[in-house]
Amino acid sequence: MTNNKDINKQNIVLEIKDLHKSFGNNHVLNGFNLKLYQGENLVIMGKSGSGKSVMIKCLVGLMEADSGTISVMQNDITKLNQSALDTLRADIGFLFQGSALYDSMTVRENLEFPLRRHTKRFDSTANTESLVIEALDSVGLRDAIDLMPSELSGGMKKRIAIARTLILKPKIMLYDEPTSGLDPITAKEIILLMQTIQKKYGTSSLIITHDVDCARVISDRMVLLIDGKDYVVGTFAELSKHKDPKIKAFFKNKTS
Repeated sequence: MTNNKDINKQNIVLEIKDLHKSFGNNHVLNGFNLKLYQGENLVIMGKSGSGKSVMIKCLVGLMEADSGTISVMQNDITKLNQSALDTLRADIGFLFQGSALYDSMTVRENLEFPLRRHTKRFDSTANTESLVIEALDSVGLRDAIDLMPSELSGGMKKRIAIARTLILKPKIMLYDEPTSGLDPITAKEIILLMQTIQKKYGTSSLIITHDVDCARVISDRMVLLIDGKDYVVGTFAELSKHKDPKIKAFFKNKTS
């Protein structure tokens, strides 16, 4: 567990209230609620098709919710125009499940891409080379700067994707299945990297995962998304000992 650090429960950096989203008769989110505190690692777990991806898309403005509110650093994203939403997105780092590197770009060019998109965030004279190297140093891959994505292993791609996210120095990190598709040793390395980043940059992190081992190591609190709702919230230790069959199903043979 990672509960040995200060979490500022007076400062909510992200809050979702009564979020609903349906597709025809398929009610995916049925009043989902969430609070992410400053300095916290909050894990969201749910079965496949439970609405995790829909919730994330609503959170970053890629999908419009039917009702409810989403507040990011005291900004209601449903009321922001496109320009304000783009500015806010620069404070939210998003690690896609598949890393989403541009295959035709080198590692250097992949990291420079968000810098070109958010020119207002940095002084026009900013040294992009130093920013790229700093981000690569954070994930231990400076020597990969001129490689193409096709030359990287799965674990290296995850690290580069994290570096590309870090280069804008976001206040909130969103991780979508960060250990998916990785072998156990590489998955553990990525989890340790996430912990290091959180400690170094003081980010607040929202982590979507089905990996119970990842949740056990990284989470300060957990939210189980069941039946479209925040079915239960608590620490890994609390939830893993729960008697509710719906909750126990997530932790079967993983309570040690």
